[in-house]
Order: sequence, then C-alpha cells, then structure tokens
Amino acid sequence: MARKSTRNAQGSGTIRQRPDGRWEARYTVGRDPGTGKQVQRSVYGSTQKEVRQKLAQVVASIDKGIYQAPNKITVAEWADEWLTTFCVNKVKLLTYQSYEGIIKNHIKPAIGAVELQAVKGAHIQRLYNSMTKAGLSGKTVKNVSAVLHKAFGVALKQGIIQVNPCDAAELPKAKKHEISPLADDEIPLFLSAIDDSPMRNAYALCLFAGLREGECLGLSWEQVDFERGRITIDQQLQKENIKGGKYYIAAFTKSGKPRTIEPPPIAFNYLRAERIKQIENRSKAGPIWNNPDNLVFTDESGKHYAISTFYRRFKKIAASIGRPDARPHDLRHTAATVAVASGADIKSVQDLLGHATASFTLNVYTHTSEKMMKDTAARMQNYYDGLAAKGQKICKG
Repeated sequence: MARKSTRNAQGSGTIRQRPDGRWEARYTVGRDPGTGKQVQRSVYGSTQKEVRQKLAQVVASIDKGIYQAPNKITVAEWADEWLTTFCVNKVKLLTYQSYEGIIKNHIKPAIGAVELQAVKGAHIQRLYNSMTKAGLSGKTVKNVSAVLHKAFGVALKQGIIQVNPCDAAELPKAKKHEISPLADDEIPLFLSAIDDSPMRNAYALCLFAGLREGECLGLSWEQVDFERGRITIDQQLQKENIKGGKYYIAAFTKSGKPRTIEPPPIAFNYLRAERIKQIENRSKAGPIWNNPDNLVFTDESGKHYAISTFYRRFKKIAASIGRPDARPHDLRHTAATVAVASGADIKSVQDLLGHATASFTLNVYTHTSEKMMKDTAARMQNYYDGLAAKGQKICKG
C-alpha cells in the first residue's frame, strides 16, 4: 500500500492528506472579534479533487459574502430554542401551546434529528405528503407549515441558514370545508329543542348574534348594552391546551380586535331572560355564589360553563332535531347565512362575525340556499318581464 502523504498538496498551500487517509482543506473565514486571531475552518473529502471542489465553493461564498459557518444544531434543538426564546411572552398562551403540540407531534418525529443546515425542500415536502397520506386535514398540514416557516424564518434572520427550505415545498391542495348552517325549517325546531336546557339562552345568543362558543361563554354583563341594543366582544373563555388545563378569560378575540355588534332585538330577549335567571340563582346560592368576572352565562353557583359541556349538550340537542352532524359553530354559520339571505352586505356580515377581511367572509359564505336561488331567479324574471312590457323583444321559448 502506498504511503499516505501528510504534506500539503503541491501548489495548494491549504490542502493536505490526513493520517487517516482523508483529505482536508483549511480556509480562513475572518478574525475572532474578541482575540483578533484568524479563524480557520476545514472541509474534508475522500479525494484531493473532492476537497478542492469543496474549498472552491467555500472561497466563492466568502467572496460573495454569503458564507455560512457550519452549525450542528438539529431541527429539534432549534425548534425548542425558537419556541422558548422567540415565542415565549410574544404570542398568546393558546398559540404557544399550539406551536408546542405541532413541534412535538409532527415536526420532531419526522425531521427532528436532521441538522438544521441540511434541511432541504424535499424534507419538508415529504413531511407534507406523509401527513396527507395519513389522512390529516389540510388545515393541520397548513398549521405545521406555518410553524416551520416561522421557525426557519428566524433561523434565517439569525444567520444560521442561508435559505428557508419551506419556500421550496408546496402545500397539498386544501379541500374547502362545506359549512352546515341550520336550514330555515330547522331553526324553529332547534329553538324549541333548547327550551329545557340550562344553556338555552347561550345557544340562542350564538344563533342570533353569530358568536363563537368562547366569546359567548366569556361574555360579561359590562359588554351588554340593553339601551342601545349593542354587544361588545373583546374577550373569550379559553382553556389551556394541556392535560388538566385550567379555564381563563382571555382579553382578546380570535382576530385580536374587539368588535361591537347590533344583533336583532330577539337576541336581547334571551339575554334579559338569562339576567332574571341569574339573579334568582344568585339569591338562592347566597354566600357560595362566585362570579368574579361577572359573566353572563353561569351555573347555579356563578361558575362559568365548560366548553366541553357546552359542546356535548349541543350535540344531543342537534341529534334530537335530525342534525347529528351539527356543531355549536354552525349556529354562527346560521347567523351569517340568515344575514346574507336577508340582504345584508358582505361588509356588515364581516363586522358581525369579526372576520379580518371581507374577502374571507365572501369566500366562506359564497354558497346560496335554495330559497336564495329562487329569489334571485324571480328578481331576474321580473326584470326581463319589465323589458317585455316596454315592448322589448324577449324570447318566450
């Protein structure tokens, strides 16, 4: 066997063959700001040619000012660093817990062991594809993508990576979720079915005012203006997204912006009924009454309702009227659909629901009911009949 050379390769000055047989090229990346000494690094290869090519690439990146210092941090390690350093105290608690769950359940098992600098678009694409193949919803994949984009985006700003690999991957085409509002004939059935429920007035308010469950159950009496017929939505009831998590009042809405709405007067009839019931409950409860947040909807002792209980009881009621598929959120959809069918403009519906943009509202509620289609056809027919009455030639078939 030929003896391995330990001298610099002829003409290179920085390339040598190591005792273990591998080739090494050393290069200077600058000076240490603390000591002023030159900082040298190495690239390795099995042949001199391979090392020369690597060295040429490094020198070119240094000359262009895009050199990336090697960093062995893994995706899992960086995800934890991003979460605890760049997210804590900067995002809402529920958002933080959501990020935490996404990292634990989806990102770490798939690419957690990969070095951050080694991640390519193909790694991200395979993750998206595997999630879709496993039957996870497009929304779940999109949420994972959002976290990856944010985490890699910060790594890019910190100089750890040169490009965001998420930009080279494509999300699967999302299927548009069909909303399922109550039909016109189901609304009276629902109102009749909730009559005996202790949560009757809360369900009715979601239906008539289009509130989300958390907004409804977190509503305080200070937010209700009976005189002006207005309700201000600026907080919601939430639960920590951890096992055994506690409920708390979050001083914000889903959109992050408070909104003031004017629901139909019938909504205030149910609120008045709830106020009378609560006064009676408070009188009966005496010293055990405890409603520190002055919430509108409480049990007999003043405690807020649990979101899970609100959901579970609703499902039983919905099943009793032949709509086992309905969810409490469909009451909100019903409010929006009724508003559109009543002739409300999209901007007004957007304000009622608290959507960030009118385009989002338009995208969700582009469907039309059979009645709306017939009304549109009738209006168009009346228009053409008017033209015919004026002597215009209209085809009669």
